[in-house]
Amino acid sequence: MTDAAVAAPRSNHRLFSLTLGSLGIVYGDIGTSPLYAFRESLAAIGGAMAGPPEVLGLLSLVFWTLLIIVTVKYILLLLRADNDGEGGILSLMALAKNGAGKHTTRIILLGMIGASLFYGDAVITPAISVLSAVEGVHLLTHAFDPYIVPAAILIMVLLFVVQEHGTARVARFFGPVMALWFVAMALGGLRHLKDTPGIWHAIFPNHAIHFLTHHGFAGIVALGSVFLCVTGAEALYADLGHFGKKPIRLAWIAFVFPALLLNYFGQGALILKHPEAAADPFYLLYPGWALPGMVILATLATIIASQAVITGAFSLTYQAIRLGLLPRLQVYYTSQTEAGQIYVPHANWLLFIAVITLILLFRSSSHLAAAYGIAVTGTMVITALLTFIVMRQVWRWSLGQALAVMAPLLLVDVSFLGANMVKIVDGGYVPLLIGASLLLLMRTWVRGRAIMQSQLRNRRHSMEALITELRRNPPLRVAGTAVYLRADADYAPSALLQNLKHNRVLHEHNIFVTLRLSNHPHVPDDKRIEITSLDKDFIQVFFYFGYMESPNLAKGVALLRRADIPLDLMTTSFFISRRHVVASDNFGMPLWQDRLFIGMMDFNSGAASYFRIPSSRVVEMGTQVMV
Repeated sequence: MTDAAVAAPRSNHRLFSLTLGSLGIVYGDIGTSPLYAFRESLAAIGGAMAGPPEVLGLLSLVFWTLLIIVTVKYILLLLRADNDGEGGILSLMALAKNGAGKHTTRIILLGMIGASLFYGDAVITPAISVLSAVEGVHLLTHAFDPYIVPAAILIMVLLFVVQEHGTARVARFFGPVMALWFVAMALGGLRHLKDTPGIWHAIFPNHAIHFLTHHGFAGIVALGSVFLCVTGAEALYADLGHFGKKPIRLAWIAFVFPALLLNYFGQGALILKHPEAAADPFYLLYPGWALPGMVILATLATIIASQAVITGAFSLTYQAIRLGLLPRLQVYYTSQTEAGQIYVPHANWLLFIAVITLILLFRSSSHLAAAYGIAVTGTMVITALLTFIVMRQVWRWSLGQALAVMAPLLLVDVSFLGANMVKIVDGGYVPLLIGASLLLLMRTWVRGRAIMQSQLRNRRHSMEALITELRRNPPLRVAGTAVYLRADADYAPSALLQNLKHNRVLHEHNIFVTLRLSNHPHVPDDKRIEITSLDKDFIQVFFYFGYMESPNLAKGVALLRRADIPLDLMTTSFFISRRHVVASDNFGMPLWQDRLFIGMMDFNSGAASYFRIPSSRVVEMGTQVMV
């Protein structure tokens, strides 16, 4: 048997595994939207009062929304915009920065806004998904109605508590459970399509156009609810690095899209025959004997969808930390084989508090639906703008080509954003407040760090001048090696100056380490380090890390040994400058923002733990800085 013949089954098995896995992680959120999306769209125009023109119009909007936003924008276009195989809005921002020149600051701001809005989505998704699933028990008996909110809270508590243990063990079941969920949804829809065979006429866009032109403000409100059918579409792009383009595309075209269409059209057919079913068209697709099983399956599916969003929030937080948009929060790796399996305690418990607060405030999925959509549409608009920049700056498309593709897609995104803005008073302010808070934190952190670095630059001592001075007045030399971290390779690290000032000694060997963040998610080992000899006593080493990688100096030390630089950890001391930040109203940010920045500094994990430096070999030198 040839090698190609052996490799083909293995390749097919891997493709099947990745495609199955993507059903749980990538499509968990969008796969649970039939629980509430069509119901809320109908409610906007009177629910049981809706006739054939309204039902066909809404179904037409659902069909074309799924086709244009998910299939065309994300599946066909955005999955091409990978940054060395990685996706997500911050990855897209990093890609757009290439060749951006003077527009880099604006691109970073766009990325920050998009990331902030994603957190608003990450808070609402678990709350609305789990509530909508648990609410199905009222079709069995109203005796459980008082326990719906407590049950949803209990599920959330369990979900967030297990995060620190990692999800690797249970994640293998996500795909099969979601596959069963999509099959059940498709069967539920198929069961009722025969009731109204003409329901398939909704694929013609004239029904959508007629609906929007004849329902005025109610049509706009309904359009905002229709958008609920594509919530979670961002995961297609965000999880690109975990599964790859082919499995994500295959899962959508061959499995998810058909299942969603069958379910939505089945709901429409059911309502046309039984208008009273508009109160809960999803669960009423199924016979009474199947309802308990569907409630349980829906609850499992929404838990998986929530887990996918929480994992996405962890990944986004990690990228934001690596890109310098947030403090160095503590990050734990929960899997020895999967680098993407991480746990960020601060992000986890802040999300938990926000989700529980929303459940207690809104108490039903219908009330929460008013808050849903604005964050997602906002993120999609930002994604479209960044994609346009990538087309022009990275793909080198002409202005005409880029506009021809992105202008219609951006128009659709902006239309949905406008339709969702009418929800602000009814709860849409929630994701906007969450997003604005995150944006404020990011802006404060970026600006505060810039001011702090500016203050430190005023105290800088050029390396060339220091070497000349040390030759003229040699200090006492001690055995061993000293490693100093420094951000600017042209100037002496402040820890070295403090060491010379207070201890009046210089080590036998001195290595300056400057970490450089690449715009790529990963850097190969052969391009990891760059070594320059400054003097017989000093060596400059540049360590390059991708924004998806942990800056592991222990790994860097091993690479230095391979480069014939003698480095024994037992005789090496790592000198780190610890900054004590003091607020000042004389310059920089307002005093309240200075204090916010100082508070964020308290969450900044120490350089020793963040850079994986053995704590027993670390020496910290204090420096006071005013911001």
